[in-house]
Amino acid sequence: MTGSPALLEVSDLVKHYPVRSGVLRRIVGTVHAVDGISFSVGVGETLGLVGESGCGKSTVARSILRLVEPTGGTIRLNGLDITHLGKAAMRPSRRSMQIVFQDPFASLNPRMTAGDIVGEPLTVHGIATGRKKSERVAELFEQVGLRPDQMRNYPHQFSGGQRQRICIARALSLDPKLIVCDEPVSALDVSIQAQVINLLIDLQGKHGFSYLFIAHDLAVVAHISHRVAVMYLGRIVEVAEKTELFANPRHPYTQALLASVPLADPRAKRLKPMIDGDVPSPINPPSGCAFHTRCRHAMARCKIERPKLTETGTRHQVACFLNKETGLSV
Repeated sequence: MTGSPALLEVSDLVKHYPVRSGVLRRIVGTVHAVDGISFSVGVGETLGLVGESGCGKSTVARSILRLVEPTGGTIRLNGLDITHLGKAAMRPSRRSMQIVFQDPFASLNPRMTAGDIVGEPLTVHGIATGRKKSERVAELFEQVGLRPDQMRNYPHQFSGGQRQRICIARALSLDPKLIVCDEPVSALDVSIQAQVINLLIDLQGKHGFSYLFIAHDLAVVAHISHRVAVMYLGRIVEVAEKTELFANPRHPYTQALLASVPLADPRAKRLKPMIDGDVPSPINPPSGCAFHTRCRHAMARCKIERPKLTETGTRHQVACFLNKETGLSV
């Protein structure tokens, strides 16, 4: 959504985890899960966050929601700095931020009915009780494509897609402004994935909230996102409008990701893979550009200096020393 005001602003976010060893559990190292990233999400916008497993995407999601405490950086929601708010002060902001987890079965309490699960946030935040609560839950069930009479069923009585719809209904219950989707369709069948993605798009059109959408599947990201941020080893290496990023990827890692996507048409031209080796350990990340150990274009400068996200076009930012207006040749 070009030009939309920022709902979420993340600046220099850092999350490190200590590595302990021995009988005395002394700290012997640090996992650099998130290593100083900045981005924003506009009102009514969907920002897709993509990258390999272990690059820190889920840690970013949990840090933004304060489910884990960030090591450094600033998180602003609607202009309010929520980075260091205490439990009581954070409570109003929690109503504005909700999450849909990857595994719908693991994120639902098997001892509670679906109706109780969706209605629990209404009770916790003192929004509705009794008949008013039941009516609100029934309304939410209908919004996500479930029948109100299914409110009495338990999670094991639903299919995987239906369980994820329950999770979406629970996220909607507090009328949030931001919903973080942490790979919400990766555990579902392909046909069900399309239904859930279309549901998320329809709900956004109706309610106007924003998504931070985390996924591995670039086709899913291309379908739902307005902008896309590419993450590698705890750092964001490229951010651009969806159509611009897929048509003109400028970072070698982004190009490698797109080159790895299977094409249905064998005659279609594809990008050449530009990546070697394995992902370095986040316990001992490379100096300079984190991608230089796998990049065929790496220079001496890349091993020393860390490139910053810089504008290379209209709303297109790349963290690479080789990039100019024309980008890298592929």
